[in-house]
Amino acid sequence: MNKREAKQHIDRLRKEINKHNYHYYVLNQPLIGDYEYDQLYKKLQDLENKYPDLISPESPTQRIGGQPLAGFKTIEHSVRMLSLDNTYSEQEVRDFDTRVRKQLGKRVVYEVTLKVDGVAVALHYRDSVFKLGATRGDGVHGDDITQNLRTIRSLPLRMLSKDRELANIEVRGEVFLSKKAFTDLNRQREKQGMPLFANPRNAAAGTLKLLDAREVAHRGLDMFIHTVPRQPGPHYHSHYDTLVALGTNGFKIIPHIMQCKSLDEVFQYIDKWRNAREALEYAVDGLVIKVDEFKERERLGYTIKSPRWAIAYKYPARQAVTQLQSISVQVGRTGRVTPVANLDPVLLSGTTVAHATLHNEDEIRRKDIRLNDYVIIEKGGEIIPKVVGVVKERRTGKEKKFKFPKKCPVCGEGLVRLPEEADWRCVNKSCPAQIKGAILHFASRQAMDIHGLGYSLVNTLVDSGIVKSLDEVYRLTAAVLADQERMGTKSAQNLIASIEKSKEKPFEKVLYGLGIPNIGMNASHVLVESFGSIDKISQAKHEDFSRISGIGDIIAQSIIDYFKSKKNRQVIENLRRIGLNFVHKKSRTTLFLAGKTLVFTGELESMKRADAQAEVRKHGGQPASAVSKQTDLLVCGANPGSKYNKAKKLGVRIISEKEFLKMLKKGGKA
Repeated sequence: MNKREAKQHIDRLRKEINKHNYHYYVLNQPLIGDYEYDQLYKKLQDLENKYPDLISPESPTQRIGGQPLAGFKTIEHSVRMLSLDNTYSEQEVRDFDTRVRKQLGKRVVYEVTLKVDGVAVALHYRDSVFKLGATRGDGVHGDDITQNLRTIRSLPLRMLSKDRELANIEVRGEVFLSKKAFTDLNRQREKQGMPLFANPRNAAAGTLKLLDAREVAHRGLDMFIHTVPRQPGPHYHSHYDTLVALGTNGFKIIPHIMQCKSLDEVFQYIDKWRNAREALEYAVDGLVIKVDEFKERERLGYTIKSPRWAIAYKYPARQAVTQLQSISVQVGRTGRVTPVANLDPVLLSGTTVAHATLHNEDEIRRKDIRLNDYVIIEKGGEIIPKVVGVVKERRTGKEKKFKFPKKCPVCGEGLVRLPEEADWRCVNKSCPAQIKGAILHFASRQAMDIHGLGYSLVNTLVDSGIVKSLDEVYRLTAAVLADQERMGTKSAQNLIASIEKSKEKPFEKVLYGLGIPNIGMNASHVLVESFGSIDKISQAKHEDFSRISGIGDIIAQSIIDYFKSKKNRQVIENLRRIGLNFVHKKSRTTLFLAGKTLVFTGELESMKRADAQAEVRKHGGQPASAVSKQTDLLVCGANPGSKYNKAKKLGVRIISEKEFLKMLKKGGKA
């Protein structure tokens, strides 16, 4: 067999395997047995090994990547990935229908789908081949998780047919774990002594954040496609018809879609699935009601937070009654002590519940919750269920009032409760529970973004005494890490590289990472811009903070209290010596874009879009994701989208990427 013949044979094998994957993973109607499938797969592998230059990314053999990633790249969504308005009220669904009909001036056809409780993702196809997959993120920017999504067998790496209007398309869907896959995963984690996931959505989200696609492949993720954000071509007027077409092209479309020509039909569908959803293999918490026609969606438009053409109806929270066996307390990173109810396990909304939050001592007293009580638990979207009441009629007289502990359950130090607070706190800064929480916060994406420093490893490092404070993270070595359980040499090297890279993080991220109580990301930004250095913040008095918009009394007191601690000041000094940034590096560039709003469209050749937006900010401008009357400039790359036409219609000035670069170089003169 020569190379040309090998290529033809490889193409035939790929096409045949893709067809069998579609019938097995999407239609659940296998055409051949496992042995025959494995033989086809082995033939393809053997040929690709013999002719490695013929291997392509969309080959069925290339679903699972090689080495773990160092981190996720950030991408910008071409169409904002907004969340939907939620309601538990049928009246609010009627109000939604009234608004839609009033704006469109006619009755509409609705597409109604199940609301699967999973993780929203966007998939991009070019020439019918899967090229990019991303998380929702903040709706404007998301994480590039292409490598992880490729491991999902129901996701087609190449479409089955060549429909020109569908060849270059973005589709959106929900990644989820079936109830069985979730149970199996938690059973496996329990055997390994790892913390259990609270629910299937939590497990799916955690899996998509893994940097090693080989691990993702073992988790059993699945996905449904439910949305096409823009009309793919002139022949596709109906979103429903577009999904049907995608279903014949290899996609696993969300099942049980319904076209409803009246609101009565919508409510009949809501009633149909109210109880029937419990029998499904995946978690469903409501229905999504969307205007079906693309042009009508365009006319209705969006609010800042959500589309005006869709609403999610959520079924009321399920409740269950079970017995309270005991109450334990957990210590968070700030020392806050939270009581948790330990229950007789009970099935609720498809998952077994054995624990529920009790919030604080006052809440226990207010609800008069006692040990051995029968309690009502509710799960209304929270990861941890809550106790909403007590069945006092079932009391026998053997119930006992709970006495809140006076000592920390982790370190044994006395607990303190301030007069103005509802929470008890452990004030021992050396408490292992607080150290663990502080390190996890410090390593989080919003702070120092240290990939690989997760829950299990932090537990091990703190419990073994290897790490006792934030600064000791930077004294870790690859050799020490490689000796830890479930840590190989490559993973250890990647973690050390990520720790080293975190030293480049700006002061704003470092300040947030310190975990000062009540200091979120926005407060960190304001403080850094206002004071410029950690020394000035640490020396500031209450009246200095009061002059700053957005910094109230609570934040001011938190900062002052934090810097009173000698240990906190020592940790900061150690981090400073290590090389972390504690001074705001203000740009010396000219702010020639001050007060200007710029939007980018198309593919930029010289830089990533995120980098171009950073340049805009650096020069005083404000990057935006959508064109409006407030837009001053549209920077146009290759293959521009609908933003180009809208900018022309509104009379917005349009410049090329080359002109933009020239503008940056010459300080505003394009």
